[in-house]
Formats: sequence, structure tokens, C-alpha cells
Amino acid sequence: MAERSDIAAADEAELAVLVAQAATDRRPLLVQGFGSKSGMLRPVQADATISTRRLSGVTLYSPRELVISALAGTPLDEIEAVLRQSGQQLTAEPPDLSGLLGSDAGQSWGGMVAGNLSGPRRIAWGATRDHVMGIRVINGRGEVIRSGGRVLKNVTGLDLCKLLAGSQGTLGIMTEITLKVLPAPATTGAIIIRGLDANQGVSALSAALGSPFGVSGAAFLPSWAAETIPALGSQSVTIIRIEDFPHSVAYRLDQLSGVLARFGRAETLDDLTSRAVWKAIRDVTPLRPGASEAVWHLSTRPSHGPQLLALIEAAGARGIMDWGGGRIWAAGPGTEAVHGTVMRAVRDLGGHFTLMRAPDSLRTAVPVVPEEAPALAALTRRVKAAMDPAGIFNPGRLYAGL
Repeated sequence: MAERSDIAAADEAELAVLVAQAATDRRPLLVQGFGSKSGMLRPVQADATISTRRLSGVTLYSPRELVISALAGTPLDEIEAVLRQSGQQLTAEPPDLSGLLGSDAGQSWGGMVAGNLSGPRRIAWGATRDHVMGIRVINGRGEVIRSGGRVLKNVTGLDLCKLLAGSQGTLGIMTEITLKVLPAPATTGAIIIRGLDANQGVSALSAALGSPFGVSGAAFLPSWAAETIPALGSQSVTIIRIEDFPHSVAYRLDQLSGVLARFGRAETLDDLTSRAVWKAIRDVTPLRPGASEAVWHLSTRPSHGPQLLALIEAAGARGIMDWGGGRIWAAGPGTEAVHGTVMRAVRDLGGHFTLMRAPDSLRTAVPVVPEEAPALAALTRRVKAAMDPAGIFNPGRLYAGL
């Protein structure tokens, strides 16, 4: 097999010309930033890689307006460093999945949005796509399209912004993205309750989320997962986070401890410990998958989380719960049998699965996201045809033949 060529355009104009030529030649392209997520989903059937890594730099930052714009190839850690200087943060708390995906490549601004990557704070502030205010994107004809803007009043093309966020590079190449940001909290605190089972843990998380105390993180770690984080010990841990000013955090943790007293003794974690623990949860460091293992991202109703976790554990996988039980990160044998169990469990309980990592033989052979209903599948094909008529962007990444 011929080696795949690597194209990194110097700017948006050159990128548009390259895409237009690829469309004319019907030459399929693997679209990426730094390639940190190249092992996700299905292997892309392309003979050239086109990268945004040279499109780098913050193009607008207005701390007072809580808005930042950057070119798609800007390293995410550079943007976070800029925000920290003004005491601000990315709202959806995007994770660093390099360890989970077995990659040492950095993450790009465009890759973060194309994957709609969102962390524990999603339960309080929404997903990454909810904060995309504007984009510039090159469609499959090589045309540059601008959608949305840089102020909240400008909602033109808002649906296109949401459509591209999470599209995994299958609809267009984003070249510039504008996001709304938030002030970073002065203090982070957490409550942990040890020794609960998954059902009890989700009940406690539900009680915390239903309280008036502004929870921004709610997770359950089985004992094996808690043991990987030094501050947590050897028992299962149900953990709830609150972020704000110091006095507010202290008061709310105290009040929430009373609400949760019926579930067991509530312990509090200080700011430094809490931040370290939640970073580990955000980046899914407890899973530590082996090279031959598969990794799944599962979402369901929080009340169904414990049952879904039990089903995948019975198949030989292991998992942790986030989003109050509504999200499960799981790892286990990278076989069709285990993947089939995961798919059936999600189908029966209601929810969604994404195959985040697996041996290429499995990624090629099985659905990596749920098959769509006929009407929705037809709509997906029409959207793909409108945005990428020649089918050159990341062919096969989500669905075989598309």
C-alpha cells in the first residue's frame, strides 16, 4: 500500500484551493489537526492527510466579553494558558484523552470542537457545542463559509455551528472557531462518600444534583478506579464538586454534607486535592487501557447508569460513571463479542455508544456509533451531500460508505 501523503496548508486560502482540487479529483482526505484522535471511530479510507496544524494563533480575545477566537490548528494548551492569564476557562472542561487513546500528540482547537469533547462540567454548563458562537469552515467544494459571529446577539448560522461541532471532520474543515468562555472559579471543593455501590452512588449523586447548591461535577468510581488516584483510597468513591468563591464553597459543602448524610459519612477535599482528583476524572486516567483493549464512551439516563455498568462488567469490561451516572467510560477486551454486548445494552436501556479506541480489525468490522433510524440516516446523507458532495472528508469515519 502506498504511503499516505501529508498536506499542511499555510493558511485558509491555500487550504481551500487544496480542498477544491481534491474534490475535482475525488481524492479522499483524512482531515485532522495533530492526529491525537486518529485511533477513534472507524479507520478513514483516504490516500492523503490534510492537517490544520499550521493554522495557529489566537485571533481575538476579549476577556470582558468572555469571548475567544483562534485558528483551528492552535494547540489547546496554548489557548488555556491565555485564558488562565485573565482568570478564565473553557466552559465545557474538555478532557485530555491522550492517555486513553494511546496518543502523545497534542490536541488542537479545531479537533476539540470537531469531537465535541466535554468534561464533568457539562452537567452544569452544557457541552462544547453549546458554547460555539461562530466558525469559519471550508466545505467540500473548497468554499469558505462563515457562520455565527463573535457576539451573543449574532445568531446567524447557529445551527451550522452546532452541526459542525461533533461532526468529526466529516462535513468540512473548520479554520477558525469562536467560543464563549467563563471566569475560572477561585476555589474548588468536593465531597466524597466511600463504600457505596453503583446504585447507592447514583442515588447520592442525584440528590446532590437536585439540591440548590450548584454542583458542577458528579461521579462514581468503583474501588479499583479509586485506588488509581492516591487521595481516594481503596473503597468505591461517590464524589461531588462545587466551584466558586472560598466562602461560598465552604458554606455549600457544609450544607450539601447534611443533604447527603443519609448515604454515609461525607468527607470534604481541599482545593488542591479536589482539582487533582477532578483532573483525573476529566481525563479518564483510572481506565489505563491496554493496547489490545477497546474503550467506549456510553451515555444514558443517569438512573440507567448502574444497570448499564453492571452489564458491561459482566462482559469483562470495567467502567466509571460521570455526569451523575449518565456517562460511562468503559474499557475491556477489544473483541466483537464484548462490543456486541455493549451495543445491545445501550440499545435495550436507551442511550448512545461511541467506540473511542480499539484494534483496527474491530474498528473496521463493527459499528462505532449506533446505526441511525432510516429517516435520520436519510437526513444524514442529505447533509453530507450538501456539505461534501464528492465525499472527500474523512470517508467511513462514522459510518461505512459515508
